[in-house]
Amino acid sequence: MAVQAVESSNASSDSTDSSGSSGSSGSSVSLGPAVALSCRECGERFPLGPIFACVECFGPLEVAYDLPTGDPEGLRRRIEAGPNNIWRYAPLLPVPADVADKPNINPGFTKLVKADNLARELGVTGELHIKDDSGNPTHSFKDRVVAQAVEAARAFGFTTLSCSSTGNLAGAVGAAAARAGLRSCTFIPHDLEQGKVVMAAIYGGDLVAIEGTYDDVNRFCSELIGDPAGEGWGFVNVNLRPYYAEGSKTLAYEICEQLGWRLPDQLVIPIASGSQLTKIDKGLKELIELGLVEDKPYKIFGAQAEGCSPVSTAFKAGHDVVRPQKPNTIAKSLAIGNPADGPYVLDIARRTGGAVEDVNDEQIVDAIKLLARTEGIFAETAGGVTLGVARKLLENGVLDPTLTTVVLNTGDGLKTLDAVAPTSGPTAVIRPSLDAFREAGLA
Repeated sequence: MAVQAVESSNASSDSTDSSGSSGSSGSSVSLGPAVALSCRECGERFPLGPIFACVECFGPLEVAYDLPTGDPEGLRRRIEAGPNNIWRYAPLLPVPADVADKPNINPGFTKLVKADNLARELGVTGELHIKDDSGNPTHSFKDRVVAQAVEAARAFGFTTLSCSSTGNLAGAVGAAAARAGLRSCTFIPHDLEQGKVVMAAIYGGDLVAIEGTYDDVNRFCSELIGDPAGEGWGFVNVNLRPYYAEGSKTLAYEICEQLGWRLPDQLVIPIASGSQLTKIDKGLKELIELGLVEDKPYKIFGAQAEGCSPVSTAFKAGHDVVRPQKPNTIAKSLAIGNPADGPYVLDIARRTGGAVEDVNDEQIVDAIKLLARTEGIFAETAGGVTLGVARKLLENGVLDPTLTTVVLNTGDGLKTLDAVAPTSGPTAVIRPSLDAFREAGLA
């Protein structure tokens, strides 16, 4: 996507942001410990505002903080006394101090399930946990990032919330906008799973299906962002992206808190744009720097579907450049052929001693069923990808079965019923009699 950015300079006036739409310059807003935006490539800093790319090198911007250092025990107590959602971590996020009092969908603090049955099935002797984010308000992790984006949209004066989406994000934006009293207009590929389409539409905003892939949708949105028709629009994954992406850090925070304030040894994380994986790594590093967890090595493994595996392909080939692919997989929530954070995922996997792997559609379905019958968790196809990759890495001797491992399930299987419906149904159809029950071999 072509991007253009300008630095915000006047605290009291409106300015044109990097998307071409108007909003508050951001210099006067209060977003908690957030102090600036920093270029991930060259380090150039910009005032807080609705910009997403560096004017010096066009690198991506991310939030820079003045975090509360010096009293880890006090900070830990403050977090533990907070609400049972992501706002317990407000001291570490780009949100106003009164965020918990505002109308928001309040996602987070989802279950970390100790998966002993699954561990026995896979031959894992260490701790195996599933971070099950299907328990969020719209049943995917996207509620975390959108909740962050809503606070930035409020701060910068946007009136419409928008996104390009593979389904889950559109639903999260629709729900969050409805709760916040904002208009929503979201854009999706025309061939998404029906469950995701219905869930995105039910919240009353405008839902627009584009003929093409997610990357086609993204290109269309880049044109809209630069057009007067996009005036006053906050695109959560474009001009609000630096703030939006920080929501994924809360997965890292929760996992470590739920493990008793300790780092897992290994994490298996799905890759769509790659932002979730990079922000989980950022969150883990912040916890170490703040003294909230003991500093020790951890490994991060990325998971992709074989039918859309540009990052996995690059990792296996030893490349630093991620070549785009045309998606062809049942895991449509991960079907981003040109992932923006792909190169950073490669860096993290290599730095931590992890890897990036992929599985085919049959392995995805098998993993969904395995998790359901062992732990009672019905994962969407993205969860099938992460568990399928975890199983493959265990079989190949890459994932250590003796260590504490966390596998992410980022969405609810009810959204992707088509993937498992052909092979899931009644065990038997019988007459309403005990004889028929016995004849079916069920007694």
